[in-house]
Amino acid sequence: MPPKKRARVTKAGKDDDGETAGAKRKATEKTKESTESAAPPQYCHWLMKSEPESRFENGVDMKFGIKDLKAMPNQTSCWDGVRNYQARNFMRQMKDGQLAFFYHSNCKEPGIAGVIKIVKEAYVDHTQFDKKDAHFDASSKPDNPKWSMVDVQYQRMMKRYIPLSELKKYHLQHRADGGPLKDMALFTRARLSVQPLTTEEFDFILSLEEEKPFRWTK
Repeated sequence: MPPKKRARVTKAGKDDDGETAGAKRKATEKTKESTESAAPPQYCHWLMKSEPESRFENGVDMKFGIKDLKAMPNQTSCWDGVRNYQARNFMRQMKDGQLAFFYHSNCKEPGIAGVIKIVKEAYVDHTQFDKKDAHFDASSKPDNPKWSMVDVQYQRMMKRYIPLSELKKYHLQHRADGGPLKDMALFTRARLSVQPLTTEEFDFILSLEEEKPFRWTK
C-alpha cells in the first residue's frame, strides 16, 4: 500500500457553492443507500475533488493538491476518506486505466488542475477503522466495511488551469443552447467529491486547454 496521504475536499469546510460539505465529501454528505439506483449507468471518466490548501481537522491537515500527489513515491497514492455512499459507489465502478480530472476544491479559485489515472480498483479504506484518523467511522466493522478507496497516479498538469467560473459559464451556455456540459455533475450534483463524466464532457474539457478563457456572459 502506498504511503498514507490526505486526499481531501471539504469535510467541515465550505464547498465551491459556499455550503457546508464533506472532505472529499466525507461524513457530512452521507446519503442513504436505499436511494441508490439498482442499475446505475456505467462511466469511464471521472472528476475527483481534493483540497490544495491547509485546513486542519482533528489535528490532521486535510491538504492534498495535485502537486502533493506528484511528489508521492511513483506519483501514486490511495484516495481515502470518502464518506458519501454515492461517491463511494462511483469509486467502486472505476476501472484500472481510466482517467480522471484532479479538481482543486475549497480554495481561492476552484478548478481542474490536472489529469490522474486509476491504477488500483476499489478496495477497503483502512482509515474507517483508525480511531486517530479524521474519517474514523465507528459504525463500520472489519467484517462488513462500509467504505472503499482507489489508488490514483499523477499523469500531468493541465496546460492551463480550468477554473470553476469558466466551466460554469459553459454549463449555462450549453444548458440554454445545447452542448456537452449541459448536464455536468459538477453543477447538477455539486456536493459530490467523486463525480462521473461522460466521454463527451471529458473530451470537451480537455479541448479547453488550447482555448483562451471563456468570456461569454449571459
